[in-house]
Order: sequence, then structure tokens, then C-alpha cells
Amino acid sequence: MATAIPEALTVPEVMAALRMSRSKVYDLIRSKRIDSFKEGALRRIPAESLAEYFRTKKEESA
Repeated sequence: MATAIPEALTVPEVMAALRMSRSKVYDLIRSKRIDSFKEGALRRIPAESLAEYFRTKKEESA
């Protein structure tokens, strides 16, 4: 049974996916390299934004 990918990720989930520190993930958010939104006190990153970040990094390194 496949596990569905959530449409919005938490900062710790993005940290794990990118293997980066919390401060680096927030740097990416501040610099608008990945999109995010807040729901109350919770910060969420759309999965599509993370996928776009991966695509951009892959193109930059090609």
C-alpha cells in the first residue's frame, strides 16, 4: 500500500527531505526560494514548492 505524499509539509519534514538544518530551511523561505504559509502558529511548505526547488537545483547543476 503506497503512502500518499502530503500536500503541505512541516519544517521538520522539509529539513529531513533536504537534509538541511532548521535555520537553512528558514533561510530558503526568507529568500523566497521555497514558498510557505502559516496556519495559526504552524508554518507549512507546499509539496509543489519543494518539488520546484528540486527541479531548479537539478537544472542549475546540469
